Amino acid sequence: MFARTNLPEWAEFVVGGHEIRQGSFRESAEELARQKAIDPAAIERVKDDLDALDARVLPGFLAGSGSVVEKMADRWRDDVSSAKDMIDAIQADLRAFAQDNDLAHVIVVNLMSTEPVCSYFDNGILAQLSQEEREKRLEEWTRWEAFSQLLRSAAPPVVSASTLYAAAALELGCDFINFTPSLGATPPAFEELAKLKNARFMGNDGKTGETLMKSVLAPMFAHRNLNVMSWVGHNIFGNRDGVVLDDPRNKATKVASKNHLLTQILGYEPQTLVSIEYIKSLGDWKTAWDHIHFEGFLGTPMTLQFTWQGCDSLLAAPLVLDLARLTELARRKNFKGKMDFLACFFKSPIGVDEQGFVRQFEQLERWIHAMEE
Repeated sequence: MFARTNLPEWAEFVVGGHEIRQGSFRESAEELARQKAIDPAAIERVKDDLDALDARVLPGFLAGSGSVVEKMADRWRDDVSSAKDMIDAIQADLRAFAQDNDLAHVIVVNLMSTEPVCSYFDNGILAQLSQEEREKRLEEWTRWEAFSQLLRSAAPPVVSASTLYAAAALELGCDFINFTPSLGATPPAFEELAKLKNARFMGNDGKTGETLMKSVLAPMFAHRNLNVMSWVGHNIFGNRDGVVLDDPRNKATKVASKNHLLTQILGYEPQTLVSIEYIKSLGDWKTAWDHIHFEGFLGTPMTLQFTWQGCDSLLAAPLVLDLARLTELARRKNFKGKMDFLACFFKSPIGVDEQGFVRQFEQLERWIHAMEE
């Protein structure tokens, strides 16, 4: 399908970034190799490339990341505290990265640990405010000028790091991809900014495992008119994401992202339960057990169960690589704004109502074919 599409080659990309933990790419790869996820011989073949990547990784920011992430951090930027100063510092690093590597364009991908829900825009908090204050926050949510003023006037920041990175990137005309369920560039104000700066963005939360299965199976029940009474999903894994999601505040953001699509696909709300548990011994391998209780003809109760087992990092990595190449293709084709044709990559695609994977992928196919014309 992509054979006639002029996707950028990997030799055209330079990788760098921000990190809040000590360590190296080679150490991370070797950790996966010990867990039987990567062939050690593959690491040996690219060890020099991995070492070169380390030189392009700088300390990042922790704003609103949650106490668990803060305990993991040992190389973050602690010399600035206001949102304005953080955005300025991120932009300085982005400019230097582009200049030092002679880059035509920069794509920023958020791969940070899941952040707690942003309370500033939480519906429960908004309901407690006066009408005047609610209207003010609605304007901040939808208009870039108001959102920008909010960011730069707040110290400490009222939003988390993912949103600060989104603002920093898009203001410079860089592209922004949010592969996490965190707020990122979700506020509609960012679409106004992206179009103003001729930039592109999309998110949220890479669709790699159990939710991918949900987005494939749920349309089957809807199309066969099989009434889903309940859908229970139990997830266990042991990597650092598991550590972070063991905190109820961070977990709430992830559960909301995994749980919402069934109602949108089915057209009604079955009873659902999503659990996410940290099991240290599993490392990067994750398992999901799902139990679907549904009614067949004459209301006869039936059950479908499945088990999904996979390596978390290796399920996510190719999606990140594809997103980078497709985003750069969109830039070369002069597309700007929200890239809704990338919805099939995400659990909670921004501003996209269609949640069925096949139909989402058909949207990507239509866009790819249009790029060939």
